[in-house]
Amino acid sequence: MPRLPKLLLAAVVTSALPIAAMADVILSSNDGHTVMDGQKNQVAPNPVGPDTVTVIDVRSYPPRIKATFEAPGSVVGPPGAIWISKDESWGIVTSATKADAAAKTGGISPDDRVSVFDLTSSPPKVVQSLTSGLGATQVRVSPDGTLALIANRAEGTVSVFTVKDKRLTPAGKVDTGNPKSLPSAVVFVDDKNALLTRGGDNMVSVLHIDGSNVTIDPRPITTAVGPYTMDINAAHTLAAVSNMGRGDGDQDSVSLIDLKSKPYRTVGTFGVPSGPEPLKFSPDGRFLAVGAQYGSTKPSSHPFHHDNGLLGLYAVDGQTLHKVAEAPIGAWAEAVAFSRDGKTVLIQSMQDRTIEVFRWNGKKLSRGAVLLIKGAGPESFATAWP
Repeated sequence: MPRLPKLLLAAVVTSALPIAAMADVILSSNDGHTVMDGQKNQVAPNPVGPDTVTVIDVRSYPPRIKATFEAPGSVVGPPGAIWISKDESWGIVTSATKADAAAKTGGISPDDRVSVFDLTSSPPKVVQSLTSGLGATQVRVSPDGTLALIANRAEGTVSVFTVKDKRLTPAGKVDTGNPKSLPSAVVFVDDKNALLTRGGDNMVSVLHIDGSNVTIDPRPITTAVGPYTMDINAAHTLAAVSNMGRGDGDQDSVSLIDLKSKPYRTVGTFGVPSGPEPLKFSPDGRFLAVGAQYGSTKPSSHPFHHDNGLLGLYAVDGQTLHKVAEAPIGAWAEAVAFSRDGKTVLIQSMQDRTIEVFRWNGKKLSRGAVLLIKGAGPESFATAWP
C-alpha cells in the first residue's frame, strides 16, 4: 500500500470505525410508552412512541448525540436497565413494562423482554431478543464476561444467563422466596459474589455464584426502608444503596456497604433529600452523585411537591459521605452518569425528556448543555467505565 499523508490515513481509519469505537460513549435507554398524568400516575401516552437507546459521545465537551435506535425499555425499576461492554461493542437492555391497551391501569402492563444490541453496526441495532421474567429491570454482566443477571421485580426472581460470543443463553432463575420482594438493582462484587436490593422486604441479599449456579446467602444486609438503586466503586471496596423510604416526602437516605469485611456489612447511612433514585460513584471513587426526585413526582396539591429535583455531589471520605455541591434539576430524575474523566456529569429528567449536563471540578457544579431525547423519556444510563 502506498504511503498516505498522516492526516489522510487517520481520516481513512476513522471513517471505518463504528460509532462506539470512535469515542467514549454513554448509553441512555429511553421509555416512549410512559408519561405522568395530572395526578402523577404513570400512564401510556396517545399515541405511544417507540422505546429507544441513545448513544452519547462524551469524549469531548459538550457531549453530542451520535445515534438513536429502537429497543424495548422501561422507566419502571432502578435506572440501571441497560449495560455496555468494556470495549463498547455491544450491550443489553431490559424492559420492565410495555404499552398494553387491555391493561386495567393506565394502559401499561409488566414486560419481560431483553434485547442484545450491536454497537459496531451502523446504525446500531438489536441482534438478539429473548425473555427474562416479569418486571425485568437492572442487568449486569460478571467481570469475567461469562454470566449475566437480571432482576425481575414483578415476580420476585433473578434470571441467570450465560454469555458467549456476545449472546445470552438462559440458565435458570433464583427465587427470593417472596413474590413481593421487589428485587431491583443487581451488581457484581466479583465473579463469585453479587448484591441484590429488595425494596419489597427491605433488605440487600448477597448472591453466591458457582458457574451458572446462583444461591442466596441466608444473612441479609440491612440498610434502611426501600433499598433500590445500587452502585459499586471502581476499587470494589464500597457499595452505595439508595433507600427510597415510603415516598411520602420525608428525608430519605443512602447507605454504604463495606465490601472488604467478611461478611459484607452496612457501615453508614446518611440523610439525603427525598426520592434518591439516581445514584453513581465517580470513576475514581472520590465522589458519589445522588439525584433526588424531591417531590417532583407528586401532584401539585401535595404538601411536599416541588417543581424540580436536586443533584447532589458527595465526597466519599473513607466510609462516610458529606455534601460538597448541589444544583436544581428537572422533574422525575432518573439515572446519573459521569464521563470517563469524571469532569462531566449527566442526569436524566424523565418528565422533561431531557438530559442535563454539568461540569464538575471537585468543588462546584456548573450547568451546561441540555440534550433533548425525541419522542421518549430517558430512564437508564450505561457506561463502559465504573
